[in-house]
Amino acid sequence: MARQLTLFALFSASIALVAVSAAFAQATSVAEFAGKTHIHGLAFDRADPSVVLIATHHGLMKAAPDGSVAPVSDSRDDFMGFTSHPTDSAILFASGHPQGGGNLGFIKSTDSGKSWAKIAPGVDGPVDFHQLAVSPSNPDVLYGAYGAIQSSRDGGKSWAIAGAAPAKLIDLAVSSSDPDIVYAATEDGLMVSHDGAGSWLPPILTGVAVTTVELTSDGTIYAFVPGRGLLRATEANPAFEKLAEGPDPAGYILHLALDRLAPARMVAVTGTSAIVVSNDGGANWTVLGGN
Repeated sequence: MARQLTLFALFSASIALVAVSAAFAQATSVAEFAGKTHIHGLAFDRADPSVVLIATHHGLMKAAPDGSVAPVSDSRDDFMGFTSHPTDSAILFASGHPQGGGNLGFIKSTDSGKSWAKIAPGVDGPVDFHQLAVSPSNPDVLYGAYGAIQSSRDGGKSWAIAGAAPAKLIDLAVSSSDPDIVYAATEDGLMVSHDGAGSWLPPILTGVAVTTVELTSDGTIYAFVPGRGLLRATEANPAFEKLAEGPDPAGYILHLALDRLAPARMVAVTGTSAIVVSNDGGANWTVLGGN
């Protein structure tokens, strides 16, 4: 009887997952699907920067400026740690979970997300990198968080333990000029490492939660602190100033992504799952597809 109940529970869960996936796949706008899934990452499509790529619990989607969405492929895998190659529009990186359960390891697409291949399991894998960052200056260098911080220096083919992950880690980013300088947004502040995540210096933002961190090609650092808003500094002078309250000043934003061809343009996900876009460096925001 216990076995029958277990099989019934698994069958019921599978039916529920199929139903959710089907409903999600039929969504035609950002507003429709935002409440049906979790958003795990964003990127501007370098081949067409007007399009936003959205990594979700039910596959990779693309959103047009009017807010209409369409699946990039038939995959309904859970894409975690999603990030784009800094110069090649066809290459995307991710990790996460296959639709049937388990971990994906480190995966890569060379056709703008239409298909994916497992490149490596990672250390003690297959890994599930919830945070994944690629070096803008040397795309062969990547960092992923799976318990510890793991790093790769051959484009993700092999991985090694770089060092301990900061406590309460939320986001990772890599310096625009030095692949060994890594930033970590945590619930207790913004950390920085100068030795490839081997060790961490005292926080450059301390005593506050930092929900996201991103860097531009000229060394500008953007970070979001709930209650303070969107902050900006430079790598040369990490004294943060408030840029704007941001799209959700009473809450938080996650998965901030910058248009590397036009750094004043950025996209983010708020704590209410709204996808918002700024064209003026974060001073003003509009809901994707809104008027």
